[in-house]
Amino acid sequence: MLLNTQSTITVDCPHDCPVVAMLRPRSGAAQWVVSERYGISPWSRPREYVDAFGNVCQRFVVPAGRSTLDVQSQVEVDEYLAVDFNAGTTPIDQLPDDVLVYLLQSRYCPSDKMSDKAREVVAGVAPGYAQVETIRRWIHDNHEYRYGVSQASTDAMDTIQAGAGVCRDFAHIGAALCRALRIPARIVVGYLYQLDPMDLHAWFEAFVGGRWYTFDATQTEPRGGRVVMAYGRDAADVAFLSNYADMEIVEMQVSVALGQ
Repeated sequence: MLLNTQSTITVDCPHDCPVVAMLRPRSGAAQWVVSERYGISPWSRPREYVDAFGNVCQRFVVPAGRSTLDVQSQVEVDEYLAVDFNAGTTPIDQLPDDVLVYLLQSRYCPSDKMSDKAREVVAGVAPGYAQVETIRRWIHDNHEYRYGVSQASTDAMDTIQAGAGVCRDFAHIGAALCRALRIPARIVVGYLYQLDPMDLHAWFEAFVGGRWYTFDATQTEPRGGRVVMAYGRDAADVAFLSNYADMEIVEMQVSVALGQ
């Protein structure tokens, strides 16, 4: 499945503003980047590096005034998500080294405080993929997708208490409950084809049966057509734009279309 993605972000800065962006997908097991274009107007030459989670990051200085970032990619992705209810938990001593970090509690996923809730949600369910899918379905069925409920400090426990949130909040609950069961889980940000309303999106992945599987509590059923931009422990690791001086996002437009 070939997808064309585009993010156009207009920002306004009273002074020059150092920025780190995560707006470039990279090729890997989940996808192949066929082509891309990265535009900054007025031009500010970026430098690029790979962070501790394998994400491609761009750092540059946005000049004072109004600027536009325009990132376009053509990416080959899976049309359907892999599903395997027979995939069991992977023993901790057999986890790959780079997966271990996703067992730890983090700022928005306080899994060390959520063991009781996790066991309550998956009571009677076989360990592994089936537990994670039960968590995903429980989030979807018991929480309302609603803007304006969460803020920058909202974590998974806050969202459960509120009973509402947006995609990143749902992903935080999923990752936190999985980690409470000693199932590695990570947050993913990127694009979802035919998301309504269209925007940058967040979901979570869990490591069971020796591999990563995708779970999205905002959707009623598994949906492919996803372009990954970044992975992390929670939203703090995968911000699409981190500014280190005053900056206002004036406008943001996101699109995903079938490629040819």
